Amino acid sequence: MSNNQQADVVIPVYRPDGRLITILQRLRKQSYPVGHIYVIHTKSKDFVETEDFMRTIQAMEGVTVRQIEPDEFDHGATRDQGLRLSDAGIVVFMTQDAVPADKELIRELVSPLLESERVGVSYARQLPAKDCDVIERYTRKFNYPEESRVKKEEDLDELGIKTFFCSDVCAAYRREIYEEMGGFTKHTIFNEDMVMAGWMVRAGYQVAYAAGARVIHSHNYTGIQQFRRNFDLAVSQTDHPEVFAGIRSEGEGIRMVRQTAMHLLRSRRAYLLPVLVYKSGCKYVGYWLGRRYQKLPLQIIKRCSASRTYWRKG
Repeated sequence: MSNNQQADVVIPVYRPDGRLITILQRLRKQSYPVGHIYVIHTKSKDFVETEDFMRTIQAMEGVTVRQIEPDEFDHGATRDQGLRLSDAGIVVFMTQDAVPADKELIRELVSPLLESERVGVSYARQLPAKDCDVIERYTRKFNYPEESRVKKEEDLDELGIKTFFCSDVCAAYRREIYEEMGGFTKHTIFNEDMVMAGWMVRAGYQVAYAAGARVIHSHNYTGIQQFRRNFDLAVSQTDHPEVFAGIRSEGEGIRMVRQTAMHLLRSRRAYLLPVLVYKSGCKYVGYWLGRRYQKLPLQIIKRCSASRTYWRKG
């Protein structure tokens, strides 16, 4: 296999649990071989037992662990650091809770990159975990449908902001195009994946959604957690007008709420509608405030954000 076709994996971790071992074991059994796995571990001062766990990870064949301090972590810079450790032509980013669903994950994920030199990034389908609640389960289906698609700038009129949708929960990047874009923003609150995908699309490259590449990944966020995530999402969009200016995302959110409500009614779960309304309201208010964060006092911003360390860095 040529270096351009080699796929290495980078996984940033913080207080990882047993799923990380499962991920590493499954990556080693892929039908498309993984070259090397780089684990970027953000230390946790109050979790001493994590150090022993990480030594176990370090001892695994084909795995390198790089330790960083908590104030060094950044969504973009830390992942870029992991990529710089590798010389592979394809670098796959994953999170510590994204478990490969089968042995075909990497093959399906890198296929769009191998089939077209215009594809800069390919991202996987996220399946709900067993404990996923009803509303989040439908959200997974809405954001990650069964059909694959390659997205380009010409799709903006049809897809709007979804043209840029991408997720580093599990995504493969072509190194050559990634570096041409200058790499991830080195100081970013969140959403480094969509920003990079946006740069690629604006530069004439393409973003592939590979539905056959599947990971098990979901969260049962509270309303407050949804508020903070959407606040940070909006901050990232506000900070990158070169990608997001003139493209509204509220319409896509409204469409998802409507379809979720219809799903609840059809499945005789109307009792969950108040939960949907509450969490959707939290998302909207968080997003609305995030788009206007520059007008807010710093103390209010910190209370709204899920990324407190980002604001300490300035």
